[in-house]
Amino acid sequence: MKSALTIAGSDSGGGAGIQADLKSFAAVGVHGCSVVTCVTAQNTRSVDSIFPLPVHEVTAQLRAVFSDFAIGAAKTGMLYSAEIVRAVADALEGSRFPIVVDPVMVATVGASLETRDLAAALSRQLLPRADLVTPNRYEAERLSGRRVRSLADARIAARRISSLGAGAVLVKGGHFRGELVDLLYHEGRFTEYRSYRYPKELHGSGCALGASITAFLTAGDPLREAIERGRQRVAMGFATAYRAGHGVEIVNSHAIVDRHGIVRAVEDGAAVAARIIPLAWTPEVGVNLGYALPGATSLADVCALAGRIIRVGERLQATGPARFGASRHVARIILTAMRYDPRLRSAINLKYREKNRTRLKKMGFALGTFAREREPRGASTMEWGTEQAIRRLGRVPDVIADRGGVGKEAMMRILGEEPADVLRKVRRIVRGA
Repeated sequence: MKSALTIAGSDSGGGAGIQADLKSFAAVGVHGCSVVTCVTAQNTRSVDSIFPLPVHEVTAQLRAVFSDFAIGAAKTGMLYSAEIVRAVADALEGSRFPIVVDPVMVATVGASLETRDLAAALSRQLLPRADLVTPNRYEAERLSGRRVRSLADARIAARRISSLGAGAVLVKGGHFRGELVDLLYHEGRFTEYRSYRYPKELHGSGCALGASITAFLTAGDPLREAIERGRQRVAMGFATAYRAGHGVEIVNSHAIVDRHGIVRAVEDGAAVAARIIPLAWTPEVGVNLGYALPGATSLADVCALAGRIIRVGERLQATGPARFGASRHVARIILTAMRYDPRLRSAINLKYREKNRTRLKKMGFALGTFAREREPRGASTMEWGTEQAIRRLGRVPDVIADRGGVGKEAMMRILGEEPADVLRKVRRIVRGA
């Protein structure tokens, strides 16, 4: 069993801090070690008191962990004071495992979680040892010394924080307006991670992200893959968030997905699709059915048939098992749709005829379209086309269609919350045609 370490404060409400970190470690499948820096009396409504542990007790915990466990990666959270920062930085001196620094300064409920000298101590002593720093907008302002109001500001701030010695900087987009964009600056280049913005602020989301990334680093993932998988876990945590107290909701940092259930849903759905789809509705390239994990952010999070549903004689047959990462076409449609409505996690493709347009609308289906000839050079057709259809309609359509082009069939994609929902729509469409 590989071990990850969290160095952070204790949250008596169980939604953030050490508690959220350890739940995130366990959900990924690594053992969690912990060094408590502060004991807080807090819940989902307020932070009532903060008791920083004596520095020698923090050091003793670090010494105990390092003398017995082979740490795969470590994450720091609430360190509170310059004295604790120095103790942690000294203990991490010469360490060979990745270090993720979450520069915690303010709680979700608005309470300050730092002393006046924390930011300077982090900049001088801990960031030069960090492989990744994960500030939110306000923390990025403190560490960079400049106002951060836009994505352009975040780029400048990320460069400045990186210049302090951090290997990579991930400026989290939760506190910006508009579309949710997390910005990574690593090895001299930027990567933008875009996803759906849930209309709520959750307790423990920053902790869950940093801890999930740390857990995947512990498991041996490269940094970029660990970030992508960590973001997927937090997106799933938002999708399955719960209320335990009377204040803000809590991110589900320990959410576990039934991947086998997703696979079975695709395979069972494909068998049904092969029975109910008429041959005339089958594209020459075949039909595929996809179903994404909750909070999916990458192609590897979408399950589809490794083969397709194809014509065999005078009937359709599903070929190939269902696998995660098996489809790019359907997966890109689903992932783009989920950025606007994370409930719509499934899609199937069928042949499209222009005469169906009026019929679909009369049946009450929201139809979105895009024109392939307007696609910008270098764009992914399915991502670009799906986004165009969504923006033109103002919502995620039930059906997204295009007339095709040179060497491209006219196609429509039916979206739904799960394969059974998609197939209900397919039945209505083919019966009403």
